[in-house]
This record gives sequence, structure tokens and C-alpha cells, in this order.
Amino acid sequence: MPGKAAVFLDRDGTINEQMGYINHISRFHLLPGAAEAIKRLNDAHIPVIVVSNQSGLARGYFPEELLTAVHEKMDAQLADKGAKVDAVYYCPHHPEAKEKRFRKACNCRKPKPGLILTAAKEMELDPEKSFVVGDRWSDIKTAAACGARSVLVRTGYGKGDEQYIGPFQEIQPHKKCDDLQDAIDWILTQIAPDNAAHDLN
Repeated sequence: MPGKAAVFLDRDGTINEQMGYINHISRFHLLPGAAEAIKRLNDAHIPVIVVSNQSGLARGYFPEELLTAVHEKMDAQLADKGAKVDAVYYCPHHPEAKEKRFRKACNCRKPKPGLILTAAKEMELDPEKSFVVGDRWSDIKTAAACGARSVLVRTGYGKGDEQYIGPFQEIQPHKKCDDLQDAIDWILTQIAPDNAAHDLN
């Protein structure tokens, strides 16, 4: 697939504190250093895409208006540090959703690759040149499903997944990092700095 390399970031536990369901705007807090890490990708002209499961929406724990408000707050807090994400893709589905319109077995709920494949098509990105960063093994499996390289961060659920889930998994991350800053340090050694040639070093 032709296109640029990108970095796909999980949201909860990777960019912001893992709070379970963010069912109120006050529960959204950026993790220390997350904005600075994202800004480094911005400065290197590497697209930054958020890919997030939001089953709380499907389960009726919060309305779409809150999800929109959370992403607006995220954008504003990143902007305060001179950073931005290029797009947000989220899965609102769950097989046991309260609302019928969200009740389905979809291809976009991680670990399925639909969110990344949709973003890649719409934004002319190449998953096989890209990276997926997250705190759950579902993020690692998502990366594998679309041919991307994966990074497990130890924020959010990461330490627990590393200790109790990872040892039993056939699919392993390409890299394990303490946090998003650490992950971006590594990614920037792997990806073409200007991302203009559409390939990796």
C-alpha cells in the first residue's frame, strides 16, 4: 500500500491517565510528557493518529457529546504545549451495546485492524511502515493484524499486561517502553526523519 509512515496511538493509558471509563470531562488528564512526545512527532512531520476503543459509548455509560468534549479537551491541552494529533478514530461498537446502532461485531474494535486500515485509506498512510503504541495487548495484536510495528508502554494497564498477559501471547511487541516519551525516542530512531521518502531507514 503506498503512503507515509505514521504513529498510531492508543488513547487511555497511553496519552492520558487510565481511569476506566472517562464518564466525566474531569476524569481526562494527560500523562506527564505525552504532549512533548507528540510534539516531537509533529516536528518530524510524522502523522499522529489516535485509535481508541470506546465501548463505554456502546454500553450507554456516556453520550457521544462527552466523547467529543473529551477529544476537544485533549486537543486543547496538547495545543498548549504546541502539539497536535492529526486525526482521531474510535470504535463505538460492542456486541452487547445498549443502543442497537452500536450493537454489532465490527472490524474496528481492537484487536481487529479496522481503525488503522480506515485511517490509512483516508489519509494515504502505509500501516506496514507505521507504528502502534499502546498499553494493552490488544494494541499489540492490532499492529500485527495490519503489519505495523508495535510498542507496549508500561503506563496505564501496561505493567500488568506485560507481567500477566504477555508471557502467554504468541504475538509480542517489537519494543517495550516505560512511557510515550520513551516510545517516541525509539520510534524516531527507526523512522525516516522527514518521512518524505515514504520508507524507513
